[in-house]
Amino acid sequence: MVRVPFRAAAHRVRHRLSQLVRPKSRARTPGKALGNLTGTGGRPSPYVRALGMLGVVVIGAWLGLLAVGSIRTPVGPMDTNMTLRPSLTGGSKINVSPLGALELDSHIAPLRLDVDVDRLDPVRSQALVDQPERFSGLQDEVTRDVAAGTRELAVRSCVAVISGATALGLVVYRRPRRALAAGGLALTLLAASGVSAYATWNPKSVLEPKFSGLLSSAPSLVGDARSIVTEFDIYQQELARLVTNVTRLYDATSTLPVYQPDPGTIRALHVSDIHLNPAAWHIIASLVKQYEIDVIIDSGDTMDHGSAAENGFLDPIRDLGAPYVWVRGNHDSKVTQAYLEKFRNVRVLDNGRAVNVAGLRIAGTGDASFTPDRTRPVGGKAAAELEGMRLASALRDQEQAGTPVDIAVAHDPATARQTDGTVPLVLAGHLHNRVNEQLKGGTRLKVEGSTGGGGLRAVQNEKPEKVRASVLYLDRSTRRLQAWDEITLGGLGLTTAEVSRHLPEENLEKETPASPSPSPSPTGSPARPTPSP
Repeated sequence: MVRVPFRAAAHRVRHRLSQLVRPKSRARTPGKALGNLTGTGGRPSPYVRALGMLGVVVIGAWLGLLAVGSIRTPVGPMDTNMTLRPSLTGGSKINVSPLGALELDSHIAPLRLDVDVDRLDPVRSQALVDQPERFSGLQDEVTRDVAAGTRELAVRSCVAVISGATALGLVVYRRPRRALAAGGLALTLLAASGVSAYATWNPKSVLEPKFSGLLSSAPSLVGDARSIVTEFDIYQQELARLVTNVTRLYDATSTLPVYQPDPGTIRALHVSDIHLNPAAWHIIASLVKQYEIDVIIDSGDTMDHGSAAENGFLDPIRDLGAPYVWVRGNHDSKVTQAYLEKFRNVRVLDNGRAVNVAGLRIAGTGDASFTPDRTRPVGGKAAAELEGMRLASALRDQEQAGTPVDIAVAHDPATARQTDGTVPLVLAGHLHNRVNEQLKGGTRLKVEGSTGGGGLRAVQNEKPEKVRASVLYLDRSTRRLQAWDEITLGGLGLTTAEVSRHLPEENLEKETPASPSPSPSPTGSPARPTPSP
């Protein structure tokens, strides 16, 4: 019963092929037409018979490649699928789902190489993290994996095209000899295609890839492909750092911290020391959107020289999507301050002035010195401390008036330290490094690094300075700090990203008995990172 439908299907295939070969034939039956094709019922032209054989071989080989002509193989830390596909133009196509694809004019042949990048294998990625020295040999490892996969794919493709052509030849001709001839011809065509691909191989095709999907912006993100080839060692090091950070982030998310912000939490973004780096505005705008920031607090040194000619650099502040609280740094002039005071969404704080923004009462003062040329400020630390005493006096006055301040802001940490005991939290910058310290009087001092990566002057340094910002989570009812996320990005030319969540020691002590999570050290070391809220 099973053979009847199979015979009927084979009969229809033979009939269609006979019509393709001799469309004007007046054969009364499919059998006679088939005889003309195979040479049993008449003497058709040898060219017609050759054309029929070629059609059987091409269709059979194509079906064989579709069925079994692909392999799954690891390439470095990635899992990939490699496949050969019939093509009129040849070349190679690399699919990186869901980002898109890139096409290379790597060769000219009736076959195209498709490489599908499925996923980053966590085990092999973790091995790279645990043994960073393996990154130095990653290029050779990838080369070996690709070569081994190509050899395996070549063997699998040979079997696929021979099997497909032979099977279809047996169905069409019903003669083993002709079926074997079809398989042999398929192998010959595959070998010829391989020789053509080898002879026309163009290793420079990687210099001019064609991007599609989200990868169409890749040239602007990773730089000119020529520079990637000529400076491969530099990119290899950055790739190592990127894979390391991403793997650590994935690993860290397996254990969530004991604090999770609720929708009613006040979220403040602390930035500092932008120093005329225009990239900082794009980073801040992205963080405002991603973290749903309620207020941005800038602890100064937004400019580099404080001249009027630089004022246009501040205009993007109008479109950041959140209120902007600002204090003057030692690189910011009174001219800069006057310009910012005209912005509707900016609150400039000086001489202990306090404002209510996003449910918080914030007070601050500008820096005691103006030193755009990095000279030693007149008065030095003594002047900064004196300014801090004035700020502390203003904070006590606010307390006595029944309007206590929740956050104080100053540029110099020496100024900020003088507010100890008068405010729960004081923010500062200036050092281009993070400091988190619980002062003796109970005030927590948080110093932010440079959100501008040291600014344009960073190119003078031996190594790029990292870009730093922090998201502060405050309870809406008590307005006390509950946790904070430290965000660290690679500086100029780097592509690293790290996010870590921290908890105040006093909050951690309350939560530790009910939580199985390990407790951070008393110095405020980070808890496990979590995905951005």
